[in-house]
Amino acid sequence: MTQRCNWASSEALAHYHDSEWGVPSRDDQHLFEMLVLEGAQAGLSWSTILNKRSGYRRAFANFDIDAVARFTPKHVDKLVLDESIVRHRGKIEAAIANARAVQQIRAEHGSLANFVWSFVNQTPIQNKWESYQHAPASTEVSDALSKGLKQYGCKFVGTTICYAFMQAVGMVNDHQTDCHCYARCAALGKKGRNKTA
Repeated sequence: MTQRCNWASSEALAHYHDSEWGVPSRDDQHLFEMLVLEGAQAGLSWSTILNKRSGYRRAFANFDIDAVARFTPKHVDKLVLDESIVRHRGKIEAAIANARAVQQIRAEHGSLANFVWSFVNQTPIQNKWESYQHAPASTEVSDALSKGLKQYGCKFVGTTICYAFMQAVGMVNDHQTDCHCYARCAALGKKGRNKTA
């Protein structure tokens, strides 16, 4: 039986865990997607968001940053009625505001990846938890990332959301040490560090 982190308790969660969670990502479109989805999760379960992920991709132009940045109040009114996503006006408006903020970040830092990865010196943090339950909800790094994103006008980017984002995009390896993904993500982190050194 494949050993996984104890939160990967369904088929959908296991697939996400095995294929994506904790894998270092420096793709701006994917980073923006995870920023929006982690913000949408606030108050909800990750399973709920995963089940709506295809709906989000359709509703938000496959997370094309420039396209989402052009969304108007009419788009918001339409999306509030879209059952394939979380119909929360504040979260929908936050996704659009975040796209515009990311445009500014890219203009100043070259890419969203350059900006967010700078908070971990471009190298994934490698933790060694025997159980995922030992992983924190936030850290000083997620505090700093939250503050940095907010300075550009990002919304729904509190420190807990930012830490979940960091875990998702591999800025931190929080796989349990007995998880079959732990060593792979650790190796990918070292490979990324060598490439950017």
